[in-house]
Amino acid sequence: MIWLALVFALLLEQFRPINRGNLFYGAYRGFVDAVERNFNAGEYQNGVVAWVIAVLTPTAIVSIVWGALFMVHWSAPWLFGLAVLYVTMGFRQFSSAFTGVADALKEEDLASARSLLGSWTREPASELHETEVARVAIEQGLIDVYRHVFGPMFWFILLGPAGAVAYRAATILQLKWGVRDRRRGELFGSFAAKAADIIDWLPIRATAASFAIVGDFEDAVLCWRQQAERWSSEAYGILLAAGAGAIGVRLGMPLHQEHTVRFRPELGLGEEADANMLASAVGLVWRTLLFWLLLILLITVAGHFGRFAG
Repeated sequence: MIWLALVFALLLEQFRPINRGNLFYGAYRGFVDAVERNFNAGEYQNGVVAWVIAVLTPTAIVSIVWGALFMVHWSAPWLFGLAVLYVTMGFRQFSSAFTGVADALKEEDLASARSLLGSWTREPASELHETEVARVAIEQGLIDVYRHVFGPMFWFILLGPAGAVAYRAATILQLKWGVRDRRRGELFGSFAAKAADIIDWLPIRATAASFAIVGDFEDAVLCWRQQAERWSSEAYGILLAAGAGAIGVRLGMPLHQEHTVRFRPELGLGEEADANMLASAVGLVWRTLLFWLLLILLITVAGHFGRFAG
């Protein structure tokens, strides 16, 4: 049932992608804003209480509804889980931007590639060289595919619809409170950032390990072990280092932004990033996704045979 829900959610999202401004996300952001208005007194403990309320409220609602549907019909909780996955995942939320950058680079239209990348990442891109555009696109693509596909998938597999909702709520709060207050040096959003790191600990390593399995295993593991901790976020450092090693590309390294050079550590090894390497990154993502689906299917079939044999 889990496998079918995942497959149908991915197919549905491909044919009818849900946008970031959808009703559910808009309602949740409105709820989060109300929670912050009532609890943000600038202290760390205020952020803890607000985070618990903002995450546990939708998680509890989904858990109650999902449990109640089991008393209606066997198909009802499955359809509900499918709907939750459809809302919490979002392959197409970033894949069109990635494809646009890749196509612009293939056509040697650097200006368009920079513009698309800047709109996607919300970071300055007007001074980036061609290889820098390709590097940043691969980096953002690997991070987004984790946030919007593998992260919610992982927690859905473990905890059902409530897990996917809790994960998505935590990532929204990380970006809305954690990243904002880290830049400001304020305390309210500190817990949101820490909680997201804890929630990401296991699934981000499972995703990185999967990159290694479906790619160049030795180089992925080598880059993971030797380079990940140098990145500003060790969690994303693991993801990017393993992904870069798996496809044999060099990520990280300096960027030309805002009339200066932003120095970053090197991740991966092998070739310089270009439009062809963007295609390799797409291939890595699809192989990883198929690997997860195959693994879940095998576990599901083995479980059914085990119950039958028993």
